[in-house]
Amino acid sequence: MRLGLVSDVHCNAALFERALDELGPDVDEVLLLGDLIHEYRFSNEVVGRALDDGLRYVLGNHELGFLKNPAAVGRPGVDQVLVGKLRDRPLRIDVEIGGKRLVVVHASPFAPYNDYLFSGSPLLKRCGELDADFLLLGHTHVPMAERHHGTLVVNPGSIGESRDPGTAMVSYAILDTISEEVELRRFRNPAYGVWGPTERSTLTVA
Repeated sequence: MRLGLVSDVHCNAALFERALDELGPDVDEVLLLGDLIHEYRFSNEVVGRALDDGLRYVLGNHELGFLKNPAAVGRPGVDQVLVGKLRDRPLRIDVEIGGKRLVVVHASPFAPYNDYLFSGSPLLKRCGELDADFLLLGHTHVPMAERHHGTLVVNPGSIGESRDPGTAMVSYAILDTISEEVELRRFRNPAYGVWGPTERSTLTVA
């Protein structure tokens, strides 16, 4: 199975659309790893596309903050049908795909569940507790592929706002669950200049 991984859209509809359109012919399924919205801003376009396409989607910290704020939820123009559907999204998905066990979260599968799991984070030593082949997450906006205690941890970075040092390029990824290869795809965020071509590379699994 080839899985498209998209995270941290943060209301950036144009970049989200580009990622999904590019992934469409190349993957069997797209998984959304949270933070489709940004703080108390809600994007009918982004959330609507995710739900209309029937994509599996875990909530991030920005969705949780938004849903707890009645003023934000009730703002004019916010599609309340979409908000209702958003409330039904899970915080974590445990699923078997192609004979492999996946845990999908936004930030961390370990309490208090909102830690930033960068490369080398001590919490990654607990991956053996998950009994999973893959841990898929976002939150840091920095791409990563590392193996810890038999679990391949993959972060596709952010399609909405790069925080990867030294680059203004946003990113998404493709995980091949059979070969366990992780392909990172990047393109320039037009907020920092013109649209550019999509660059492809393989993340080295540490």
